Amino acid sequence: MASINPTVTPSVERPKAGFNDYAERLNGRAAMMGFVLMVLIEYLTGQPLLSLIGLK
Repeated sequence: MASINPTVTPSVERPKAGFNDYAERLNGRAAMMGFVLMVLIEYLTGQPLLSLIGLK
């Protein structure tokens, strides 16, 4: 039997949802921004973030 190899490589666009590099990079950047903003708010107000939103 002869081996049949494809002659055309499909052009598939990478998905923008689900577990892929784009989503993981975007999530990591959002988490870093949130953490920096949380530290900045706590530094400027002198109070923990949980007490500012009424949870402590």
